[in-house]
Amino acid sequence: MHLAPHIRVLTLIALWCGLPTTASAEQTAPVQKRELEEAVRLDGLIEAVQQSTVSAQTTGTVVELPYDVDDSVEAGALIVRLDDTEQRARLGQAQAGLEEARTGLAEARRRFERIKEIFDRGLASRAEFDQAQTTVDTARARLERAQSAVEEANEQLNYTRVSAPYGGILTERHVEVGESVQPGQPLLSGLSLQQLRVAVDLPQRYADLARRERRATVELGNGRQLQTGKMTFFPYANEQTHTFRLRMELEAPDGSLYPGMLVKVNVPVGSRPALWIPQSSVVHRGEMRAVYVQQAEGETRLRMVRLGSRSDDQVEVLSGLSEGEQVIVQPTLPLPDTSENTDDEEPGL
Repeated sequence: MHLAPHIRVLTLIALWCGLPTTASAEQTAPVQKRELEEAVRLDGLIEAVQQSTVSAQTTGTVVELPYDVDDSVEAGALIVRLDDTEQRARLGQAQAGLEEARTGLAEARRRFERIKEIFDRGLASRAEFDQAQTTVDTARARLERAQSAVEEANEQLNYTRVSAPYGGILTERHVEVGESVQPGQPLLSGLSLQQLRVAVDLPQRYADLARRERRATVELGNGRQLQTGKMTFFPYANEQTHTFRLRMELEAPDGSLYPGMLVKVNVPVGSRPALWIPQSSVVHRGEMRAVYVQQAEGETRLRMVRLGSRSDDQVEVLSGLSEGEQVIVQPTLPLPDTSENTDDEEPGL
């Protein structure tokens, strides 16, 4: 008769961990107790600090789009050009009006000087003098309006050439060549990879502590930690999730990070005492974990352990060891042989 599966597993563990071995000049390390900083692990999202959509500021037809999606663009580079026929015509009209206003003001001033000379000799009335002064003031105001019209026409002409507000990458193109656009219509969207940040939503119960401590670490899926800068806490909670938004600037991105990527954000929420051993002392067999423990009499025994958190090259021991015990580091001892048959059978069955 075969043993039940769970009895067979227990038998294997007993064979594995119950046999003493002899250590031969193996390096040992003590089981140490130190504080374990507990942290809540959350999903964070990488964002671009500079990301925007450029919109049209004048009417016109798109005649040139030098860049496409995913192209790198330098700051100030031409990214959209509109047909400027209408804007140049308006500028010409405004400049003609400006010349006319200048001529009118000059004529009004000459007439005023003649009337003033006659008025000073008492040969002209006060009404004629005042009328000449009013004519000069009106001509001056007309010149100012003409100058403003020229400035506005120049500005509208400049709006037909759209430049990149900063260096970055184009992420979306909203128009095509030949399309007519109106003021306010989106043209291109882009972002800069030079300044990135991480946004994460903190559960309400951790928000106050995180705001006080202002400590958090950000890591990628491969375990690489990212350097962070200024932390910004939003002063209000999300009405649906009741979480608080936290943003952290990333320092010196190396070009391997992109907006929209997920990262892990570890926010410290407390600490507790824990036992630690080197990760290199752990022996793996299937899903079981064990360490070689050196006894006082010189013998070494393989002991089952339950592990917890990891920190650098150390691992937390939840059960199976006591503080001060010595474990073998990078053990070279052979594992006990557990290959023998443990299925008890009764003859004749």
